[in-house]
Amino acid sequence: MNSLVNALPFGLTPDTMFVAMASSVAFFVVLAVWYALLESNPMERRLRMLTARRTELRGQLMQINRRPSRRADGMTLMRQLVGRMRLLGSEQAAKLHDKLAQAGLRSRDSIVLFMFFKLAMPVALGGLAFLWVYLLQVGELAQGPRLLVLGGAALLGFFAPEIYLSNAITKRQKALQKALPDGLDLLVICAESGLALDAALERVAGETGAASPELAEELSLTSVELGFLPDRRQALHNLNRRTNLPAIRGVVNTLVQTEKYGTPLSQSLRVLAHEFRDQRMMRAEEKAARLPAVLTVPMIVFILPTLFIVLMGPAILSIMDNLMG
Repeated sequence: MNSLVNALPFGLTPDTMFVAMASSVAFFVVLAVWYALLESNPMERRLRMLTARRTELRGQLMQINRRPSRRADGMTLMRQLVGRMRLLGSEQAAKLHDKLAQAGLRSRDSIVLFMFFKLAMPVALGGLAFLWVYLLQVGELAQGPRLLVLGGAALLGFFAPEIYLSNAITKRQKALQKALPDGLDLLVICAESGLALDAALERVAGETGAASPELAEELSLTSVELGFLPDRRQALHNLNRRTNLPAIRGVVNTLVQTEKYGTPLSQSLRVLAHEFRDQRMMRAEEKAARLPAVLTVPMIVFILPTLFIVLMGPAILSIMDNLMG
């Protein structure tokens, strides 16, 4: 214990160090809960994203080769670290860019932030585990379990960004799949009223913005790219790459064939909307049919013991009283 006290800087004691760490953890937990409870407006975020994408496409089409300013080109600490590791030019970085787009993270610095946290999280969690088991000596573990805790913390820090990204992609894909049939119904109405594809997508995005901001964001991006890209099919393929969803892949293939062969758009979309609605109903019926099997374990663990106690408890107490009497 004396060696630990001598190792701590500025005359800190283990109790003071523990209180400081607990206070920091409590502060960050309260801060995270506060930001989670704040209401965010998805329409403002979508408007900023569309404005940035429209400006980028306009600059590409006009071939503006301006030299970026020193402030815009200033390298932050994270960008410098990732740049020195040469992680942005690899093939894995291109795949990671598509995954970040599928999760709704489309800013230019998103891949830099992801790479930085993938490098920093193992070091940070490993350092906290080292402080916990060696300096504070919580639990008084042996040497083998201490090394196991350090390795587990570093491994958790390495896979934590991947787990977060995978969960974000899955959540976004489920939201897109749930809102797609209603969006296709609105798109059929817009197509039958005589609107072009880009105008119809923009109108549907405006109507579904409050109910499904994910679908509205994707449709708005596709509408902007249809108006700026020289190849309209490339805009539809970009929608497929950003979502990586089989249902949207079918919609993209239908729209590409419509653009290529001139087939009626409303008829094709009506068939797709009916098919996706049937699939959504089948998934709901499948969950309902699986519900009794899922409820079997909670009934056995929680309900049946209570029922046995209520039914057999008085008889057991009566028998015990008779035997003791």
